[in-house]
Amino acid sequence: MAPVLISAQAMPVFTVACFFALLCMAQQVRAVSVNYTFMREAVNAPPVAYYDYIIIGGGTAGCPLAATLSQRSRVLLLERGGSPYEDGRVLSMLHFSDVLADTSASSPSQRFVSEDGVINSRPRVLGGGSCINAGFFTRAGAGYVRAAGWDPREVLAAYRWVEDVVAFQPALGPWQAAVRRGLLETGVLPDNGVTYDHIPGTKVGGSIFDADGRRHTAADLLRYSNPDGIDLFLRARVARILFGYKGTKPVARGVVYRDAQGGTHVAYLNRGGANEVILSAGALGSPQQLMLSGIGPADHLRSLGIDVILDLPGVGQGMSDNPMNAIYVPSPSPVEVSLIQVVGITRFGSYIEGASGANWNSHPSGTQPPPPRNFGMFSPQTGQLATVPPAQRTPEAIARAVEAMSQVPDAALRGGFILEKVLGPQSTGSLALRNLDPDDNPSVRFNYFAHPDDLRRCVAGISAIERVIRSRAFSRFTYPNFAFPAALNVTADFPVNTLYGGRRFGGGGGGGDPRALEQFCRDTVMTIWHYHGGCQVGRVVDRDYKVLGVEALRVIDGSTFNASPGTNPQATVMMLGRYMGVKLLKERMLVEGPGV
Repeated sequence: MAPVLISAQAMPVFTVACFFALLCMAQQVRAVSVNYTFMREAVNAPPVAYYDYIIIGGGTAGCPLAATLSQRSRVLLLERGGSPYEDGRVLSMLHFSDVLADTSASSPSQRFVSEDGVINSRPRVLGGGSCINAGFFTRAGAGYVRAAGWDPREVLAAYRWVEDVVAFQPALGPWQAAVRRGLLETGVLPDNGVTYDHIPGTKVGGSIFDADGRRHTAADLLRYSNPDGIDLFLRARVARILFGYKGTKPVARGVVYRDAQGGTHVAYLNRGGANEVILSAGALGSPQQLMLSGIGPADHLRSLGIDVILDLPGVGQGMSDNPMNAIYVPSPSPVEVSLIQVVGITRFGSYIEGASGANWNSHPSGTQPPPPRNFGMFSPQTGQLATVPPAQRTPEAIARAVEAMSQVPDAALRGGFILEKVLGPQSTGSLALRNLDPDDNPSVRFNYFAHPDDLRRCVAGISAIERVIRSRAFSRFTYPNFAFPAALNVTADFPVNTLYGGRRFGGGGGGGDPRALEQFCRDTVMTIWHYHGGCQVGRVVDRDYKVLGVEALRVIDGSTFNASPGTNPQATVMMLGRYMGVKLLKERMLVEGPGV
């Protein structure tokens, strides 16, 4: 095969054009019919109703939590978005990036831009982040479970309850297999085979995409529900939590929510018993809702005219987003369509992963129409604009990148990305309200790479990617004359190799000039959507996820995490919903007796 020639002018946009834009083949998108008799539009909700549990947020934690609690209680589940079953794009792997690129008001994905300038997404759909992510499924490590104070046996049972419905073993194609062999060849050992467990070394994880490329989400876990024990309302926007007082201590009593037509509804907790309001609105939604309801930093709330129920300064603090940096590798050989399947769990604090795509011309028949050129995990439409430093990722920059991408030859759109994600991270930021609109995005700053350890781990991760690209195992998918500095310059907006004073990058063995790689990390930082914090254990909730200083109110979701679990948090967030649901039912039986 003749080598693909890429001009210097085309190279900066080459990366943003590529990833799943290079793989989206024509496919009919069909909605899936799911008969949840308890699922209705909020416009059909009664003006006033009473429940044992009111769960705000039908996301990755909220769905398994509601399904579990419905077995022995009356549960109300309020979701601000629609159903994933009414949008066929959500359930198709090949249309993964289409959802992220949809910035309409009805999109299942709501875009937000952090104060750092990194473009990000938050879910607005039943099933939460499991409806818009790249699908990798892996558990938290044993150390994480111990540190959280969870019962390991109950945790394992909860994981298996989730996995029976949503987790599948992916079949590795040649490109993913080469990434795996490259990681092993370069010392990311041992070979842990196929496993959901989080173990140092190289492994094949699970996926929420089945063999047909159909996504299975946390919403699927609602099949476990007792239909007589749950009401689920879609497009239900919670305005605020209602409180009473026990002496001077606030007690959650219910919620006020609005439907798509602006109608107001009130749901109250039943009197007596172990009844609670539970926030499961995610790392942005849960701290935002607490503040809108009067719980948070008092000065900030007063500045917006919010009556202070409880001065709790930790609300909105400890916000973190795992920084991701990626290297594009153009391939002389056809590559399969794949999302994240293989991960290298290094001992220096970075996770190495890969994903690939196929240009339509690589198909033997040659009859498929060209794929759309405007969608991809690393495309300008999804906001993953690695070729532009964060502060410059403006709408105008996106428009220029889209136009430039249209000029890239089809033959160039074949290859894949190898990425690294920083463990932790140790850099933290904060979240604050912009206004009183619960649908609007709050202001959030993550302070990427503010902590030097995060930068060190990124540099080590980029060096590890270089070693994989240079490995014999990966040689089939690299051009012989495609040097690593060129790979960096494809991805970066600045000429990395000029920072080396004419010396060869990496000396042929990896690990180039740390100063250049540090700048590369800062300038090409993106998100892998694993942001967390804002309602952390010890700051906002106790180890049972009860909000400090308040009765009958908990937060159960990723906002409580001090660090993102495993290489992808979704399995653990789903597990946590089930785990805490079982725990709450046991506590309820102790208080009210087995007849409840």
